[in-house]
Amino acid sequence: MTQGFSRLRREDLLKTACEVIAEQGFGHTRTVDIARAAGVSQALLFYHFETKDGLFAQAFTYAARLHLNALGDIERSTGTPLDRLRTLLRLCSPAIPTEGWRLWIDAWAEAMRSSELEAISRRIDSQGRLLLRSIIESGVDCGEFKCSDPDAATWRILGLIDGLAIQTHVHSKVLSRRRVNVLIRTAAANELGLAVENL
Repeated sequence: MTQGFSRLRREDLLKTACEVIAEQGFGHTRTVDIARAAGVSQALLFYHFETKDGLFAQAFTYAARLHLNALGDIERSTGTPLDRLRTLLRLCSPAIPTEGWRLWIDAWAEAMRSSELEAISRRIDSQGRLLLRSIIESGVDCGEFKCSDPDAATWRILGLIDGLAIQTHVHSKVLSRRRVNVLIRTAAANELGLAVENL
């Protein structure tokens, strides 16, 4: 019972840490900020995580796990490649500025200086690429898509999504939500020989 409660408490602390880091950034977040937001003492925070760097890495790991679980749901889906593609594009779309995207963007910057964050970030990116490439290859095999180089198409589609995510969060008034969606759908349709309206 105590271990179960401790695990739940730890999950709550990681969720709160992600929220605070997404709002303030890795560079401006102090452990006292997370402790206050969680309604606990710093001593309890350090009891669970020992160091600030350890807390940050585990918070990002927690967020990564949630995203990887969502990718896993798509991977296990029995839908057609087109259905799975639509779901993946919705999951990854930066059309709606979210806490998750703010956390990823900030983590990418920190990953240049933190081997832990770089490894986690690389794992998420790799899993997303593998899933999209698998969907494209399945679509080509069954005749839903036309694509001569699924790997290159995967890099281009996800590269566009990542770039648009940065634009929509750093320059929030430059692109409308509708425009972001149109750009992503048009690029994916062009890569896969689809009509845009089918996405």
